[in-house]
Amino acid sequence: MEGGNSPSLQLKQLPLATAAVSVQPHTDSFSYKENLIGALLAIFGHLVSSIALNLQKYSHIRLAGSKDPRAYFKTKTWWSGLFLLVLGELGVFSSYAFAPLSLIVPLSAVSVVASAIIGIIFIKEKWKPKEFLRRYVLSFVGCGLAVVGTYLLVTFGPNSHEKMTGENITRHLVGWPFLLYVLLEIIVFCLLLYFYKERNANYIVVILLLVALLGSMTVVTVKAVAGMILVSIQGNLQLDSPIFYIMLVCMIATAIYQATFLAQASQLYDSAQISSIGYILSTTAAISAGATFYLDFTGEDVLHICMFALGCLIAFLGVFLITRNRKKPVPFEPYISMDAMPGMQNMHDKGIAVQPDLKASFSYGALENNDNMPEIYTPATLPVVQEQHGSKGVSAPSYRVLEHSKKE
Repeated sequence: MEGGNSPSLQLKQLPLATAAVSVQPHTDSFSYKENLIGALLAIFGHLVSSIALNLQKYSHIRLAGSKDPRAYFKTKTWWSGLFLLVLGELGVFSSYAFAPLSLIVPLSAVSVVASAIIGIIFIKEKWKPKEFLRRYVLSFVGCGLAVVGTYLLVTFGPNSHEKMTGENITRHLVGWPFLLYVLLEIIVFCLLLYFYKERNANYIVVILLLVALLGSMTVVTVKAVAGMILVSIQGNLQLDSPIFYIMLVCMIATAIYQATFLAQASQLYDSAQISSIGYILSTTAAISAGATFYLDFTGEDVLHICMFALGCLIAFLGVFLITRNRKKPVPFEPYISMDAMPGMQNMHDKGIAVQPDLKASFSYGALENNDNMPEIYTPATLPVVQEQHGSKGVSAPSYRVLEHSKKE
């Protein structure tokens, strides 16, 4: 009797055991701990990178008048900045292995806040307290909003965690949500590239949209590479999988093209505009890519999604206010313009004048016709010395000055 009943009992208990294994709660304490580790690594990395860039900039400013163009290589300040920059980028790279992609990307606002604070602390201009508050009130408000937005992002960020194995990444790569997203992104990218290259539509939004679309693929591949390295360190080797090297090549290629478009944007527009608009567009595109490829918001309730979106909007507003208050550099303008020369046409490069159009009445003498100018600006003539003939004892001059009429 007991031997006959035991198989039936075991068969009845098997489905319950498998169901318990397959369904794993997503809100365990360890997943929140991973979110915190990833967020702290990202904040640390962006903060250190901002300090490093300011150190290198300080080294370049100090040696601006040096005859040796590479004199900064001999300074400890520049090398300290390079070491901190590598350390910060490693911190940001490793943060993608712990926390979801949609949580890490918006935290780049920390670098903007850190740069604003460093610029205010190390400012070298003389100021009064009232002028300081009036001048930097937008920066203080922007920093406060960015900090509030960062807190909301960390608190209500997505809590989806998945082992970055080769099988899981391949399954996401061939999934229909990501394939549809990639198809739409390729179409938009080709249209923007056509208008930028063929129609000369070198608007800042067009260029930074190209950067954002490339950046969304960069962060997707960065998370895959960083996650597979972490899984390999934990004991499950993933570096022999072909998908690892495919993601590595895509990461390097998209990062190079992204830097190329950023360099072109920096030649045409102010760095403050590039920082604010680029942060908004890149963060939006990266969150969309993370939501479609890694399914970051799967299983999240509406409250968490809405609070996360509110944190993103507050961080966007804070970065916009910080960059809006930066000084715009005054470009150097030559004293002599090309349009002052008769018969010389203005030179243009894609609609942007190379020489400023100075239409004032000021000119350098013979560069313009002065017939219509008042008599006060006409050149003075030398006094005429009349030649005296027949006078004795007076020697005639060896030269003769003639009167010059205006017609001559």
